[in-house]
Amino acid sequence: MIIILNFGSQFSHLIARRVRDLGVKAEILPFNTPAIKIKELNPVGIIFSGGPASVLEKGSPRPDIDVFSLGIPILGICYGHQVIAYMLGGEIERGKHREFGKEVLAIKQQSDVFKGLESKEQVWFSHGDQVTKLPKGFMTIASTEGCKCAAYEYAQKNIYAIQFHPEVTHTKKGTRIISNFIFKICKAERDWTIDFVAKTIISNLKSQIGKDHVIVGISGGVDSLVAGTLLYKAVGKQLHAVFVDTGLLRKDEVKNVSDTLRKRKFDLHVIDASKLFINRLKGVIDPEQKRKIIGHTFIEVFEETIKTKLKKYPVKYFAQGTIYPDRIESAESSKHASKIKSHHNLTLPDKLGFKIIEPIRDLYKDEVRRLGGVLRLPKDLLWRHPFPGPGLAVRIVGEITYDRLCILREADWVFIEELKKAKEYEKIWQAFAVLLPLKTVGVMGDARTYEYIVALRAVDSVDGMSADWHKIPNELLEKISSAIVGKVRGVNRVLYDVTQKPPATIEYE
Repeated sequence: MIIILNFGSQFSHLIARRVRDLGVKAEILPFNTPAIKIKELNPVGIIFSGGPASVLEKGSPRPDIDVFSLGIPILGICYGHQVIAYMLGGEIERGKHREFGKEVLAIKQQSDVFKGLESKEQVWFSHGDQVTKLPKGFMTIASTEGCKCAAYEYAQKNIYAIQFHPEVTHTKKGTRIISNFIFKICKAERDWTIDFVAKTIISNLKSQIGKDHVIVGISGGVDSLVAGTLLYKAVGKQLHAVFVDTGLLRKDEVKNVSDTLRKRKFDLHVIDASKLFINRLKGVIDPEQKRKIIGHTFIEVFEETIKTKLKKYPVKYFAQGTIYPDRIESAESSKHASKIKSHHNLTLPDKLGFKIIEPIRDLYKDEVRRLGGVLRLPKDLLWRHPFPGPGLAVRIVGEITYDRLCILREADWVFIEELKKAKEYEKIWQAFAVLLPLKTVGVMGDARTYEYIVALRAVDSVDGMSADWHKIPNELLEKISSAIVGKVRGVNRVLYDVTQKPPATIEYE
């Protein structure tokens, strides 16, 4: 096992995911977990995550000092890099040159952690502070133009640290660095597989639920479908699926999802609550408020469904398709994490009439898809692009209105259909349209128009924690733009978003 001590980074769970991808069990613990508890778990290695704090700030997070005396190999990343140096006698200063984004790493000394890398490699930074003086016995092994100590080691004590983030896809050989640490330095064994995860989850669900009944919220996306299938395999007819038509769904979503689930023998209840959701969102502009309203309204609808349609069953649990990125961006993992946005299924009322079950809460999107493959779910469902729980509400920037929903729903459908016709859809991790609350002047049929702007977003990613914009061919972009403007009334201008995550998020709200 590899232990990740979480100092509040948005990427703490991504580190664990990278380790699991390499076939090794990983567990995340709070940064201040006592050394004695870590020793009891018998890990072969410890990774210190990054974090939003500065080691120079009063009250910034510190690990138990005795962790350094356990004799277990340690790898510090970003904040972890700084806190190791600081606690062991080094010096940290506010950097004159703030590094954010891609940088070229120059490897100065041979090191086990850099085995198989070239002398210069592309890495991804996000820091202001930097190490200016190393503790006694430590040696600088890599640098960048703006950071003289971008990596260091004390090989005799098996302590290694890097200022950049190997866990994000922008660091091209980041996985190799993590692999070097867990196999060459920690001597870990590959013993973690997705088949094992599936069996473990189903077994745990059986034990937890017993003879009680469960209601699961189905959205039509891969997360809720996999979660529901795991539950069905665990408890069978004790599972009741509820699909809520919020009025915020994609074109033809209700019919397509309902048909698919009924074919899979789910006990499905389709609830039309579109007027309720849209009325409650009237006049709401703040995205956090939107998410909370949607989350709370979902629960109300589910509770009412239980009282009316499922009252004869002893429903005790409510299941959701929450996954790791949802929890991370909602800062659920650590009080030191910076909250990016609240996910609708993590903004639930304090008092619920049932207990929450989240079968895939520890998995990332690609792991969920692999798990779906183990469960023999149809490929076209598994590889459908992600769709947010709050639906089109977070793809309309600003106020939600019926007219805006109609415009966006049609524009999004045209975008996706054109991608599919060109066989580009399968190459993209996620693609969608966004309606901006702006109107611009245009000319159609020799007449002046004053209509909305639609922004198109298409990204390449592995897990949703980091992403690059997808390079759609110019000819196809032009065709898509013409199709949207020509077919969707209310739109006269189309933009294409070329921002990475980070600094942006994939969704707009």
